Amino acid sequence: EQLAATKPGRRHLRSCGSYLVLRQLHTWEKDPEVLGACEKLIQVLIGDEPEEGMENLLEVTIPQDVEKRLRDLDREEEEEQR
Repeated sequence: EQLAATKPGRRHLRSCGSYLVLRQLHTWEKDPEVLGACEKLIQVLIGDEPEEGMENLLEVTIPQDVEKRLRDLDREEEEEQR
């Protein structure tokens, strides 16, 4: 997760073929938490790069209402997995 937070880190993960490994892991993994983490990382790797000035995802300011909604979605996802 930390490595995927920066543009150079994402570039490195892509260049090493991490997407292919994650895609394969996703086909046989049974643990819902691992599957969720794979899906989120895959989205980061295949998604468009953030605009200039937002390349480091750890430094992006998220509005409180959006952060609350994301937490609620994570909680809902965890409940569904149980």
